[in-house]
Amino acid sequence: MNGKDEMKAFKTQPARGTQDFYGASAELYRKIDETGLQTSKLYGYEEIRTPIFEFSEVFHRSLGETSDAVSKETYSFQDRGGDEITLRPEGTAGVARAFISNGLQQHLPLKYYYSGPMFRYERPQKGRFRQFHQVGVEHLGVESPTADVECIALGMHFLDRLGLSSKVSLELNTLGDTESRARHREELVQFLSQFKAELSLESQERLQKNPLRILDSKDPKDRKILEGAPALGQFLSDSSKSFFDAVQNQLTALKVNFKLNQNLVRGLDYYTHTVFEISSEHLGAQSAVLAGGRYNGLIEMLGGPAVPGLGWASGIERLMLLLEGQPSAEIDSLVCVLPVSESNLTFGLQVSQQLRQKNYYVELLETGNISKKMKRANKMNASWALIIGDDEMAAQKFTAKNLKSGEQELLGLEDFTKKTNSTMN
Repeated sequence: MNGKDEMKAFKTQPARGTQDFYGASAELYRKIDETGLQTSKLYGYEEIRTPIFEFSEVFHRSLGETSDAVSKETYSFQDRGGDEITLRPEGTAGVARAFISNGLQQHLPLKYYYSGPMFRYERPQKGRFRQFHQVGVEHLGVESPTADVECIALGMHFLDRLGLSSKVSLELNTLGDTESRARHREELVQFLSQFKAELSLESQERLQKNPLRILDSKDPKDRKILEGAPALGQFLSDSSKSFFDAVQNQLTALKVNFKLNQNLVRGLDYYTHTVFEISSEHLGAQSAVLAGGRYNGLIEMLGGPAVPGLGWASGIERLMLLLEGQPSAEIDSLVCVLPVSESNLTFGLQVSQQLRQKNYYVELLETGNISKKMKRANKMNASWALIIGDDEMAAQKFTAKNLKSGEQELLGLEDFTKKTNSTMN
Protein backbone atom coordinates (compact mmCIF):
# COMPACT_ATOMS: atom_id res chain seq x y z
CA MET A 1 0.00 0.00 0.00
CA ASN A 2 1.50 3.37 -1.02
CA GLY A 3 1.26 6.62 0.93
CA LYS A 4 -1.85 7.79 -0.93
CA ASP A 5 -3.67 4.51 -0.26
CA GLU A 6 -2.75 4.74 3.43
CA MET A 7 -4.19 8.25 3.59
CA LYS A 8 -7.43 7.06 1.95
CA ALA A 9 -7.75 4.15 4.40
CA PHE A 10 -7.24 6.34 7.46
CA LYS A 11 -10.57 7.12 9.15
CA THR A 12 -10.82 10.74 10.21
CA GLN A 13 -14.28 10.51 11.80
CA PRO A 14 -14.58 9.72 15.53
CA ALA A 15 -15.13 6.10 16.54
CA ARG A 16 -18.79 5.12 16.80
CA GLY A 17 -20.34 6.20 20.09
CA THR A 18 -17.79 8.95 20.79
CA GLN A 19 -17.83 12.68 20.20
CA ASP A 20 -15.60 15.75 20.35
CA PHE A 21 -16.26 18.65 22.70
CA TYR A 22 -15.10 22.05 21.48
CA GLY A 23 -16.27 25.64 21.54
CA ALA A 24 -19.68 26.01 23.19
CA SER A 25 -19.96 22.29 24.02
CA ALA A 26 -16.59 22.30 25.80
CA GLU A 27 -17.67 25.37 27.78
CA LEU A 28 -20.92 23.65 28.75
CA TYR A 29 -19.06 20.49 29.80
CA ARG A 30 -16.77 22.56 32.01
CA LYS A 31 -19.71 24.46 33.51
CA ILE A 32 -21.41 21.19 34.52
CA ASP A 33 -18.23 19.75 36.05
CA GLU A 34 -17.37 22.94 37.94
CA THR A 35 -20.94 23.31 39.20
CA GLY A 36 -20.83 19.70 40.42
CA LEU A 37 -17.54 20.22 42.25
CA GLN A 38 -18.48 23.55 43.83
CA THR A 39 -21.90 22.31 44.95
CA SER A 40 -20.35 19.17 46.43
CA LYS A 41 -17.86 21.26 48.39
CA LEU A 42 -20.80 22.99 50.09
CA TYR A 43 -21.66 19.56 51.54
CA GLY A 44 -18.11 18.72 52.65
CA TYR A 45 -16.98 16.65 49.64
CA GLU A 46 -13.43 16.66 48.27
CA GLU A 47 -12.29 15.67 44.80
CA ILE A 48 -10.95 12.22 43.89
CA ARG A 49 -9.52 11.05 40.57
CA THR A 50 -9.18 7.33 39.94
CA PRO A 51 -7.67 5.56 36.89
CA ILE A 52 -9.72 5.22 33.71
CA PHE A 53 -8.91 1.47 33.71
CA GLU A 54 -8.68 -1.09 36.51
CA PHE A 55 -7.98 -4.78 36.81
CA SER A 56 -11.12 -6.41 35.42
CA GLU A 57 -11.90 -8.12 38.72
CA VAL A 58 -12.68 -4.74 40.32
CA PHE A 59 -15.73 -4.39 38.08
CA HIS A 60 -16.56 -8.08 37.76
CA ARG A 61 -16.77 -8.43 41.53
CA SER A 62 -18.64 -5.20 42.19
CA LEU A 63 -21.04 -5.18 39.25
CA GLY A 64 -21.60 -8.93 39.24
CA GLU A 65 -20.94 -11.27 36.32
CA THR A 66 -24.67 -11.32 35.47
CA SER A 67 -25.11 -7.56 35.18
CA ASP A 68 -25.50 -6.07 31.71
CA ALA A 69 -22.48 -3.84 32.30
CA VAL A 70 -20.19 -6.88 32.71
CA SER A 71 -21.85 -9.50 30.50
CA LYS A 72 -22.45 -7.30 27.46
CA GLU A 73 -20.98 -3.84 27.74
CA THR A 74 -17.48 -3.67 29.23
CA TYR A 75 -14.42 -2.81 27.18
CA SER A 76 -12.12 -5.53 28.52
CA PHE A 77 -8.80 -6.69 27.14
CA GLN A 78 -5.53 -8.37 28.06
CA ASP A 79 -2.57 -6.01 28.19
CA ARG A 80 0.97 -6.85 27.08
CA GLY A 81 1.81 -8.14 30.54
CA GLY A 82 -1.06 -10.60 30.44
CA ASP A 83 -3.25 -8.74 32.96
CA GLU A 84 -7.00 -8.56 32.36
CA ILE A 85 -7.91 -4.87 32.16
CA THR A 86 -11.30 -3.11 31.88
CA LEU A 87 -12.06 0.49 30.99
CA ARG A 88 -14.27 1.75 33.79
CA PRO A 89 -18.02 1.45 33.04
CA GLU A 90 -18.93 3.45 36.18
CA GLY A 91 -17.21 5.39 38.95
CA THR A 92 -18.23 3.81 42.26
CA ALA A 93 -16.15 0.62 42.09
CA GLY A 94 -12.96 2.58 41.38
CA VAL A 95 -13.54 4.82 44.40
CA ALA A 96 -14.19 1.76 46.58
CA ARG A 97 -10.99 0.13 45.30
CA ALA A 98 -9.03 3.35 46.00
CA PHE A 99 -10.41 3.37 49.55
CA ILE A 100 -9.06 -0.15 50.12
CA SER A 101 -5.74 0.32 48.26
CA ASN A 102 -4.83 3.49 50.15
CA GLY A 103 -5.83 2.24 53.60
CA LEU A 104 -8.31 5.05 54.15
CA GLN A 105 -10.44 3.30 56.78
CA GLN A 106 -8.83 5.30 59.59
CA HIS A 107 -10.05 8.53 57.96
CA LEU A 108 -13.76 7.67 57.88
CA PRO A 109 -16.20 9.19 57.20
CA LEU A 110 -15.11 10.25 53.72
CA LYS A 111 -16.92 12.21 51.01
CA TYR A 112 -15.67 12.26 47.43
CA TYR A 113 -16.64 14.02 44.19
CA TYR A 114 -15.44 12.61 40.85
CA SER A 115 -15.87 13.35 37.16
CA GLY A 116 -14.61 11.95 33.88
CA PRO A 117 -15.15 9.47 31.05
CA MET A 118 -16.79 6.03 31.41
CA PHE A 119 -17.00 3.31 28.76
CA ARG A 120 -19.75 0.87 27.79
CA TYR A 121 -20.15 -1.00 24.54
CA GLU A 122 -23.81 -0.40 23.76
CA ARG A 123 -25.95 0.90 20.93
CA PRO A 124 -25.36 4.65 20.65
CA GLN A 125 -28.52 6.77 20.78
CA LYS A 126 -29.64 10.20 21.93
CA GLY A 127 -27.91 10.99 25.20
CA ARG A 128 -26.08 7.64 25.29
CA PHE A 129 -22.53 7.09 24.04
CA ARG A 130 -19.88 4.37 24.25
CA GLN A 131 -17.51 6.87 25.80
CA PHE A 132 -19.73 8.94 28.04
CA HIS A 133 -18.99 11.24 30.93
CA GLN A 134 -20.26 11.46 34.47
CA VAL A 135 -20.02 13.54 37.58
CA GLY A 136 -20.75 11.73 40.81
CA VAL A 137 -20.34 11.58 44.58
CA GLU A 138 -19.58 8.83 47.10
CA HIS A 139 -20.09 9.06 50.86
CA LEU A 140 -18.36 6.32 52.86
CA GLY A 141 -18.62 5.33 56.51
CA VAL A 142 -22.06 6.60 57.59
CA GLU A 143 -25.13 4.39 57.89
CA SER A 144 -27.78 6.89 59.04
CA PRO A 145 -30.80 7.90 56.91
CA THR A 146 -29.67 11.53 57.30
CA ALA A 147 -26.68 10.74 55.07
CA ASP A 148 -29.06 9.47 52.37
CA VAL A 149 -31.12 12.64 52.65
CA GLU A 150 -28.09 14.93 52.37
CA CYS A 151 -26.84 12.97 49.35
CA ILE A 152 -30.21 13.33 47.58
CA ALA A 153 -30.45 17.01 48.56
CA LEU A 154 -26.98 17.56 47.08
CA GLY A 155 -28.12 16.03 43.78
CA MET A 156 -31.18 18.27 43.65
CA HIS A 157 -29.10 21.32 44.64
CA PHE A 158 -26.60 20.57 41.84
CA LEU A 159 -29.38 20.43 39.23
CA ASP A 160 -30.96 23.57 40.64
CA ARG A 161 -27.67 25.48 40.29
CA LEU A 162 -27.60 24.41 36.64
CA GLY A 163 -31.07 25.92 36.23
CA LEU A 164 -32.77 22.55 35.70
CA SER A 165 -34.99 22.22 38.78
CA SER A 166 -38.16 22.92 36.76
CA LYS A 167 -37.27 20.21 34.24
CA VAL A 168 -36.66 17.27 36.59
CA SER A 169 -38.48 15.16 39.17
CA LEU A 170 -37.27 12.85 41.94
CA GLU A 171 -38.44 9.25 42.43
CA LEU A 172 -37.63 7.25 45.53
CA ASN A 173 -37.75 3.63 46.67
CA THR A 174 -36.18 1.27 49.19
CA LEU A 175 -34.66 -2.14 48.52
CA GLY A 176 -34.53 -2.87 52.25
CA ASP A 177 -31.70 -4.75 53.89
CA THR A 178 -30.04 -7.82 52.41
CA GLU A 179 -32.49 -10.25 54.07
CA SER A 180 -35.55 -8.28 52.89
CA ARG A 181 -34.23 -8.20 49.36
CA ALA A 182 -33.48 -11.92 49.35
CA ARG A 183 -37.02 -12.81 50.48
CA HIS A 184 -38.52 -10.58 47.82
CA ARG A 185 -36.27 -12.00 45.10
CA GLU A 186 -37.38 -15.53 45.91
CA GLU A 187 -41.08 -14.62 45.71
CA LEU A 188 -40.58 -12.51 42.58
CA VAL A 189 -38.82 -15.32 40.71
CA GLN A 190 -41.55 -17.77 41.72
CA PHE A 191 -44.25 -15.37 40.47
CA LEU A 192 -42.55 -14.45 37.17
CA SER A 193 -41.66 -18.06 36.36
CA GLN A 194 -45.37 -18.69 35.76
CA PHE A 195 -45.23 -16.18 32.89
CA LYS A 196 -41.74 -16.92 31.56
CA ALA A 197 -42.88 -17.63 28.00
CA GLU A 198 -44.79 -14.33 27.89
CA LEU A 199 -41.93 -12.17 29.13
CA SER A 200 -39.71 -10.26 26.72
CA LEU A 201 -36.55 -12.08 25.67
CA GLU A 202 -34.44 -9.71 27.76
CA SER A 203 -36.56 -10.35 30.87
CA GLN A 204 -36.45 -14.11 30.28
CA GLU A 205 -32.68 -13.86 30.33
CA ARG A 206 -32.75 -11.79 33.53
CA LEU A 207 -35.20 -14.07 35.35
CA GLN A 208 -32.50 -16.26 36.91
CA LYS A 209 -29.54 -13.90 36.65
CA ASN A 210 -30.86 -10.54 37.80
CA PRO A 211 -34.65 -10.67 38.38
CA LEU A 212 -34.94 -7.25 40.06
CA ARG A 213 -34.01 -5.60 36.76
CA ILE A 214 -37.26 -6.94 35.28
CA LEU A 215 -39.13 -4.50 37.53
CA ASP A 216 -37.55 -1.70 35.51
CA SER A 217 -38.56 -3.15 32.12
CA LYS A 218 -40.23 -0.78 29.65
CA ASP A 219 -41.68 -3.61 27.54
CA PRO A 220 -45.54 -3.33 27.51
CA LYS A 221 -46.00 -7.10 27.99
CA ASP A 222 -43.65 -7.12 30.96
CA ARG A 223 -45.38 -4.09 32.47
CA LYS A 224 -48.74 -5.88 32.28
CA ILE A 225 -47.40 -9.01 34.00
CA LEU A 226 -45.67 -6.93 36.69
CA GLU A 227 -48.99 -5.42 37.78
CA GLY A 228 -49.59 -8.57 39.82
CA ALA A 229 -46.02 -9.08 41.02
CA PRO A 230 -45.25 -9.12 44.77
CA ALA A 231 -44.07 -5.69 45.92
CA LEU A 232 -40.83 -5.34 47.84
CA GLY A 233 -42.64 -3.33 50.51
CA GLN A 234 -44.39 -6.53 51.66
CA PHE A 235 -41.04 -8.06 52.64
CA LEU A 236 -39.35 -5.17 54.42
CA SER A 237 -38.05 -5.78 57.93
CA ASP A 238 -39.09 -3.38 60.69
CA SER A 239 -35.67 -1.75 60.72
CA SER A 240 -35.81 -1.24 56.93
CA LYS A 241 -39.23 0.39 57.21
CA SER A 242 -38.00 2.71 59.97
CA PHE A 243 -34.95 3.67 57.92
CA PHE A 244 -37.04 4.53 54.86
CA ASP A 245 -39.63 6.41 56.91
CA ALA A 246 -36.84 8.60 58.30
CA VAL A 247 -35.53 9.31 54.79
CA GLN A 248 -38.99 10.43 53.62
CA ASN A 249 -39.66 12.54 56.71
CA GLN A 250 -36.34 14.35 56.48
CA LEU A 251 -36.71 15.02 52.73
CA THR A 252 -40.15 16.48 53.48
CA ALA A 253 -38.61 18.66 56.21
CA LEU A 254 -36.13 19.99 53.63
CA LYS A 255 -39.02 20.61 51.19
CA VAL A 256 -37.51 18.23 48.64
CA ASN A 257 -40.40 16.95 46.54
CA PHE A 258 -40.39 13.25 45.64
CA LYS A 259 -42.64 10.50 44.35
CA LEU A 260 -42.54 6.90 45.58
CA ASN A 261 -41.95 4.30 42.86
CA GLN A 262 -41.95 0.66 44.03
CA ASN A 263 -40.59 -0.48 40.66
CA LEU A 264 -37.50 1.69 40.92
CA VAL A 265 -34.48 -0.59 41.30
CA ARG A 266 -30.75 -0.55 40.72
CA GLY A 267 -29.47 -3.47 38.74
CA LEU A 268 -26.36 -4.07 40.80
CA ASP A 269 -26.15 -6.50 43.71
CA TYR A 270 -24.45 -4.11 46.11
CA TYR A 271 -27.42 -1.73 46.51
CA THR A 272 -29.47 -1.82 49.73
CA HIS A 273 -32.04 0.47 51.37
CA THR A 274 -32.55 3.82 49.60
CA VAL A 275 -32.46 4.08 45.81
CA PHE A 276 -33.42 7.19 43.87
CA GLU A 277 -33.57 8.56 40.36
CA ILE A 278 -33.98 12.10 39.05
CA SER A 279 -35.41 12.14 35.54
CA SER A 280 -36.76 14.54 32.95
CA GLU A 281 -39.66 14.10 30.55
CA HIS A 282 -37.77 16.36 28.12
CA LEU A 283 -35.34 13.53 27.24
CA GLY A 284 -37.74 10.88 25.91
CA ALA A 285 -37.04 7.21 26.69
CA GLN A 286 -33.58 7.83 28.16
CA SER A 287 -35.02 10.10 30.84
CA ALA A 288 -32.71 9.56 33.85
CA VAL A 289 -30.24 12.38 34.49
CA LEU A 290 -29.04 11.45 37.99
CA ALA A 291 -29.39 8.19 39.91
CA GLY A 292 -27.93 6.43 42.91
CA GLY A 293 -28.52 4.87 46.28
CA ARG A 294 -26.99 3.11 49.26
CA TYR A 295 -24.48 0.27 48.82
CA ASN A 296 -23.54 -1.07 52.24
CA GLY A 297 -21.95 -4.29 50.99
CA LEU A 298 -19.72 -3.06 48.15
CA ILE A 299 -16.38 -2.48 49.87
CA GLU A 300 -16.63 -5.78 51.70
CA MET A 301 -17.43 -7.47 48.36
CA LEU A 302 -14.14 -6.09 47.01
CA GLY A 303 -12.16 -7.58 49.91
CA GLY A 304 -12.18 -4.56 52.20
CA PRO A 305 -13.76 -3.95 55.61
CA ALA A 306 -17.53 -3.72 56.15
CA VAL A 307 -18.04 -0.02 55.43
CA PRO A 308 -21.42 1.49 54.53
CA GLY A 309 -21.61 3.77 51.51
CA LEU A 310 -23.93 5.68 49.25
CA GLY A 311 -23.69 7.96 46.24
CA TRP A 312 -25.02 9.03 42.87
CA ALA A 313 -23.84 9.67 39.34
CA SER A 314 -25.13 12.06 36.67
CA GLY A 315 -24.55 11.84 32.92
CA ILE A 316 -22.95 14.96 31.50
CA GLU A 317 -24.23 14.33 27.95
CA ARG A 318 -27.82 14.14 29.16
CA LEU A 319 -27.41 17.30 31.22
CA MET A 320 -26.03 19.02 28.12
CA LEU A 321 -29.16 18.02 26.19
CA LEU A 322 -31.33 19.59 28.89
CA LEU A 323 -29.22 22.74 28.88
CA GLU A 324 -29.42 23.19 25.10
CA GLY A 325 -31.04 26.49 24.22
CA GLN A 326 -30.46 28.00 27.64
CA PRO A 327 -28.44 31.23 27.57
CA SER A 328 -24.81 30.59 28.45
CA ALA A 329 -22.87 32.84 30.75
CA GLU A 330 -20.97 35.36 28.63
CA ILE A 331 -17.54 36.64 29.60
CA ASP A 332 -18.67 40.22 30.20
CA SER A 333 -15.14 41.37 30.94
CA LEU A 334 -13.58 40.49 27.58
CA VAL A 335 -11.12 43.14 26.42
CA CYS A 336 -9.87 43.24 22.83
CA VAL A 337 -6.54 44.94 22.14
CA LEU A 338 -6.36 46.38 18.60
CA PRO A 339 -2.91 47.48 17.30
CA VAL A 340 -3.50 49.74 14.29
CA SER A 341 -0.40 48.50 12.47
CA GLU A 342 2.44 46.03 12.86
CA SER A 343 4.64 48.71 14.43
CA ASN A 344 2.16 48.92 17.32
CA LEU A 345 2.03 45.15 17.88
CA THR A 346 4.75 44.81 20.52
CA PHE A 347 3.19 47.51 22.72
CA GLY A 348 -0.20 45.84 22.20
CA LEU A 349 1.31 42.55 23.35
CA GLN A 350 2.71 44.22 26.47
CA VAL A 351 -0.66 45.79 27.32
CA SER A 352 -2.41 42.45 26.79
CA GLN A 353 -0.03 40.60 29.10
CA GLN A 354 -0.26 43.22 31.85
CA LEU A 355 -4.07 43.06 31.76
CA ARG A 356 -4.06 39.25 31.89
CA GLN A 357 -1.86 39.38 34.97
CA LYS A 358 -4.61 41.51 36.53
CA ASN A 359 -7.18 38.76 35.73
CA TYR A 360 -8.76 40.34 32.63
CA TYR A 361 -9.85 38.16 29.72
CA VAL A 362 -7.90 39.57 26.78
CA GLU A 363 -7.86 38.86 23.05
CA LEU A 364 -5.06 40.46 21.02
CA LEU A 365 -6.39 41.00 17.49
CA GLU A 366 -3.37 40.92 15.22
CA THR A 367 -4.63 40.45 11.65
CA GLY A 368 -6.75 42.69 9.40
CA ASN A 369 -7.26 46.43 9.26
CA ILE A 370 -8.69 48.38 12.19
CA SER A 371 -12.22 48.23 10.76
CA LYS A 372 -12.14 44.42 10.54
CA LYS A 373 -10.63 44.19 14.01
CA MET A 374 -13.43 46.33 15.44
CA LYS A 375 -16.08 44.17 13.75
CA ARG A 376 -14.44 41.07 15.17
CA ALA A 377 -14.36 42.57 18.69
CA ASN A 378 -18.08 43.32 18.47
CA LYS A 379 -18.79 39.82 17.16
CA MET A 380 -16.93 38.38 20.15
CA ASN A 381 -19.21 40.43 22.42
CA ALA A 382 -16.22 42.22 23.97
CA SER A 383 -16.84 44.94 26.52
CA TRP A 384 -13.88 47.08 25.54
CA ALA A 385 -11.69 47.71 22.50
CA LEU A 386 -8.28 49.17 23.31
CA ILE A 387 -6.99 50.84 20.13
CA ILE A 388 -3.25 51.42 19.85
CA GLY A 389 -1.87 53.65 17.09
CA ASP A 390 1.39 55.57 16.84
CA ASP A 391 0.10 58.50 18.94
CA GLU A 392 -1.18 56.19 21.68
CA MET A 393 2.07 54.24 21.72
CA ALA A 394 4.12 57.46 22.01
CA ALA A 395 2.06 58.43 25.06
CA GLN A 396 2.21 54.85 26.43
CA LYS A 397 -1.60 54.85 26.47
CA PHE A 398 -4.49 53.51 24.37
CA THR A 399 -7.89 54.69 23.17
CA ALA A 400 -10.35 52.72 25.31
CA LYS A 401 -13.73 52.34 23.60
CA ASN A 402 -16.66 51.01 25.60
CA LEU A 403 -18.40 48.72 23.09
CA LYS A 404 -21.64 48.77 25.09
CA SER A 405 -22.06 52.56 25.37
CA GLY A 406 -19.89 53.73 22.45
CA GLU A 407 -17.96 56.17 24.67
CA GLN A 408 -14.18 56.36 24.32
CA GLU A 409 -11.24 58.13 25.96
CA LEU A 410 -7.46 58.06 26.07
CA LEU A 411 -6.30 56.09 29.11
CA GLY A 412 -3.19 54.56 30.58
CA LEU A 413 -3.16 51.05 32.01
CA GLU A 414 -3.55 52.16 35.63
CA ASP A 415 -6.46 54.52 34.83
CA PHE A 416 -8.20 51.81 32.81
CA THR A 417 -7.95 49.22 35.58
CA LYS A 418 -9.27 51.70 38.14
CA LYS A 419 -12.17 52.59 35.85
CA THR A 420 -13.18 49.00 35.16
CA ASN A 421 -12.18 47.19 38.36
CA SER A 422 -15.59 47.45 40.07
CA THR A 423 -17.50 46.03 37.11
CA MET A 424 -15.08 43.56 35.59
CA ASN A 425 -13.19 41.78 38.40
